Amino acid sequence: MGRRDYEDDPDAPVANSLVPAASAVVVDEAGRILLQRRRDNGMWALPGGAMHIGESLPDCAVREAKEETGIDIEVVGIVGTYTNPRHVFAYDDGEVRQEFSVCFLARPVAGYLAVSEESTDVRWFEPGEVNALPMVASIRKRVDDWRNGNMPAAR
Repeated sequence: MGRRDYEDDPDAPVANSLVPAASAVVVDEAGRILLQRRRDNGMWALPGGAMHIGESLPDCAVREAKEETGIDIEVVGIVGTYTNPRHVFAYDDGEVRQEFSVCFLARPVAGYLAVSEESTDVRWFEPGEVNALPMVASIRKRVDDWRNGNMPAAR
């Protein structure tokens, strides 16, 4: 399903949906960050997705990381909350979702890198390598919030 992001765009469609979502900045012992290249837009992104009924937001981040990257994670903190009502995602089926996401800080505990149906590549990157990667603005903001010291690296 296609998705188009709108942020602070006066021509954006009006939101008709609000879905809690979680993402994770996963940092290994060497200080590298885990990213996936999304199949739908070719951009690099954090693992993450919509919360399911019956799970907590941290559980959602753990599940999505495993599904999308093959890595089991442990949540160790929060990078930030992202709930800009002027940031919406328009889907091909007519849903227009207002942003509602909590980004967690996590560390890997097990697993092996693996692509999913949603990704074409999954890799660890040095923080300085991230600037050159194609990435949507909302994901870059989360990574920058972590890199700029808003959160300490996982220990």
